[in-house]
Amino acid sequence: MQEELSILIQAQYPLIYLVTSEEERAEQTISTLAQQGKPQRRVFLWTVTHGIVEYGQPRSVTQHNTVSPEAAIEWVTRQRDPGLFVFKDLHPFYSAPVIRWLRDAIASFKGTQKTIILMSPVQEIPIELEKEIAVLDFPMPSMGELNQVLSQQLEQVRNRRITTDIREKLLKAALGLTKDEAEKVYRKAYVTAGRLTEEEVAIVLSEKKQLIRRNGILEYIEEDETIDSVGGLEELKRWLKQRSNAFTERAREYGLPQPKGMLILGVPGCGKSLIAKTTSRLWGLPLLRLDMGRVYDGSMVGRSEANLRNALKTAESISPAILFIDELDKAFAGGAGSADSDGGTSSRIFGSFLTWMQEKTSPVFVMATANRVERLPGEFLRKGRFDELFFVDLPNAEERQEIFKIHLAKRKRDISRFDLDQLANVSDGFSGAEIEQALIAAMYEAFAQDREFTQLDIIAAVKATQPLSKTMSEQVTALRDWARQRARPAAASVAEYQRLEF
Repeated sequence: MQEELSILIQAQYPLIYLVTSEEERAEQTISTLAQQGKPQRRVFLWTVTHGIVEYGQPRSVTQHNTVSPEAAIEWVTRQRDPGLFVFKDLHPFYSAPVIRWLRDAIASFKGTQKTIILMSPVQEIPIELEKEIAVLDFPMPSMGELNQVLSQQLEQVRNRRITTDIREKLLKAALGLTKDEAEKVYRKAYVTAGRLTEEEVAIVLSEKKQLIRRNGILEYIEEDETIDSVGGLEELKRWLKQRSNAFTERAREYGLPQPKGMLILGVPGCGKSLIAKTTSRLWGLPLLRLDMGRVYDGSMVGRSEANLRNALKTAESISPAILFIDELDKAFAGGAGSADSDGGTSSRIFGSFLTWMQEKTSPVFVMATANRVERLPGEFLRKGRFDELFFVDLPNAEERQEIFKIHLAKRKRDISRFDLDQLANVSDGFSGAEIEQALIAAMYEAFAQDREFTQLDIIAAVKATQPLSKTMSEQVTALRDWARQRARPAAASVAEYQRLEF
């Protein structure tokens, strides 16, 4: 980004929009570029609280009567010397006069060495300026910058003797944080433990999770279950286990590309979400859930797009990571034709997400699930968008036995007391979630009578349940028919996947 910003300044772009919440770090970068450029430029900062102040000067040394945006832009227009003029958070003051002043300033900058840089954590561009402006996202601190922060903290606490391995772990734990956040987290870790060692990595990570949660759109998910707690789906498990080291440097040296993502379609309640969560433990990567419902914000124009951009930027900054989107069919249903219902916001969100998936180079693995394939826009299903498209069907008899075994063991029951063959037969057409709920219902029945639940209790609970495969048989059949020729079966054998039974 720094190189791109330097090129835009040298190419005399009159208006640049820098999206960032790290004002101090961005100002330092702009000042460095101003000194390195030919000719050298002075840097001025504008805020609505102080007006225009030259970078590096006390805030009291302000240009008189430049607090209002119109007066500040007029002052910039009158300057003859080369300069970079940074306007912080100008977007709340967009009005017809302010926009006109900006357009006049852009026109007057031709042939000069002057550039206005709009700096804000929110990207809001008036339609009148869209053709005139260049937009850049200021990246999160690199490992090198975080290393400087860590070194400063270690000097302050007189704890310079840490190994390279411990230093690397502390730095990776802070990836995705701003420079200021990293400083605070390292200080917190030292205050908590009185040192900065490998054991304090957990403190840094826990604070990092809190910072991600404050975003409100991304959720840091921790899953205690392993992939072995998912019954059946052997082909899908095998595919995931093959790629457990796909993000390592050894895989890059071998010539393997980084996996992009996978889409798991299937009948509700058959383990799609669980296998997505347990993949995080299998691969040893952080799992971030993207809540598309929270992305949409009707409070101001452009806010939803900014929310998505910030969430994706955060995911990229802590990569390699898994980005989990549950029920993709609901999140993007009708995204291509939303102009009449929400002013095109859904359509823009959908387009932005597709573009990011296509162009991303960071190791963020997108793991998405869906129940209603007919609701998904066709662009999601074309080859190349995901590495693989899996279909999760209702469990067969063998898989139902395994599911019963898993849930009985989880509840610390002696499995030998139960006839798994019989339980699998009576639960024909049940999903994994329905089997678990039937078992829980049997336990409640026995608990109310102050006794241990039995085989008969489970059978009674199963027979009292109407499975989804019967109540929505047409939908399940249509989904199977669609997936047979278009998706890869998650079960162990294609023959088993192709069966149609209720």
